[in-house]
Amino acid sequence: MEPSNETTVSIAHVFKGTFAHSTQDAALEILENRVLGVDNNGKIAFLESGKDVVSLSEKWGFKASDVRQLEPHEFIMPGLVDTHIHASQYSYSGTALDLPLLQWLNTYTFPVESQYKDLSFAGNVYNKVVKRTLRNGTTTACYFATIHTDASLLLGEIADRLGQRALVGKVCMDCNNSVSHYKETTEESSEETRRFIQELLNKKYPHVRPIVTPRFVLSCSSALLRDLGDIAKNNDLHIQSHISENKEECEVVKQLFPEFKSYTDVYLKHNLLTNKTVMAHGCYLSDAELQVFRETGASIAHCPNSNISICSGLLNVRNVLNHKVKIGLGTDVAGGYSPSILDAIRRTMDTSKTLTIQNPRNQTLTFEEVFRLATLGGSQALSLDAETGNFVVGKDFDALLVNVFAPDGPMDICGLEPPKVLLEKFLNLGDDRNIKEVYVAGKRVVPFADSA
Repeated sequence: MEPSNETTVSIAHVFKGTFAHSTQDAALEILENRVLGVDNNGKIAFLESGKDVVSLSEKWGFKASDVRQLEPHEFIMPGLVDTHIHASQYSYSGTALDLPLLQWLNTYTFPVESQYKDLSFAGNVYNKVVKRTLRNGTTTACYFATIHTDASLLLGEIADRLGQRALVGKVCMDCNNSVSHYKETTEESSEETRRFIQELLNKKYPHVRPIVTPRFVLSCSSALLRDLGDIAKNNDLHIQSHISENKEECEVVKQLFPEFKSYTDVYLKHNLLTNKTVMAHGCYLSDAELQVFRETGASIAHCPNSNISICSGLLNVRNVLNHKVKIGLGTDVAGGYSPSILDAIRRTMDTSKTLTIQNPRNQTLTFEEVFRLATLGGSQALSLDAETGNFVVGKDFDALLVNVFAPDGPMDICGLEPPKVLLEKFLNLGDDRNIKEVYVAGKRVVPFADSA
């Protein structure tokens, strides 16, 4: 990016120190003694050697006093991307993990989600979940809301006000729900989805967008799935749902849709698998189904905490990567009990190692690979990688300033350590106390403003 006399671009932030990010070719790239500039549009203007500060200051018009020098125990990394989280389930996260998926939905989830017709209740929970995820470094979140249009719009408003990049979905479901008051007709679901999309787009929030959200095949009739596929296509929208999470679920799908070749085929034939689709879980996808994901450009949200917590299954991420399918990480609150992608990183490593214990020929994921899944991989899974995910010039500056020496923090550093070691320690031991600042599109959103 070059400054231009025809634009009003100026430099809003200049950081000097250590940066860690991923590229398509490198799972982890550590950049020491670099200087990064962020323009007043929130985009990365330059990332150069720290030896070039004087020439950069002359070129871009900033002062030496504008440069923020990071401490040796600090580094900047891309913001974390949560590719699958149920904002409406946050109120009971950390509980209700004693049942398998289908029973869990009817016993806990649907009764709680039905309460979101009350906007006061919705606003209270949604404020909390957006703040909590931001504090934990989630700069981009892909949210399921509920069937309630106005409450779903409120979630978008809150994400925008607090500065989080978000995809927000009004949930659609018209069948197979034992909670009779938490259900729509096919027509209601389609019409309310159209209203939700139009009203959210009319807000013109810079970083909050609608996402078409059939809950999953078991909750949607073929007619509703077809309508939602058409809505997404006609409006060029993102799509999210669930797939192959639990063995019982997969068997019921076969019974209800016997004319389709697979669970994946149901979505495919209803025009719901596109390069803007993200499907949560995928624990039991066959190689043939993964090939369909690859061909359509659809992605998978890996949610290891949830997969383990409600005993759904173990996704073989290495196999997904070998099929060249896009994949990112999700917390899946509240099936997953933690709202932190740092937890998802750790559970991803645990799952990969468990699979290696079961089969020593499994190639265990490295922490560098999982770091990429949590950042660039997540942005690719959500088809947002042209905007965010790493520190490529021209992308939005979505970033965390990490301090491994945080006062009263969760880890001890016992001597001088290289940046790669500090990053690994943070990923394995760190928490929100180590996340000193959070930026989304160049705006510092954590610490929160007093009004937040």
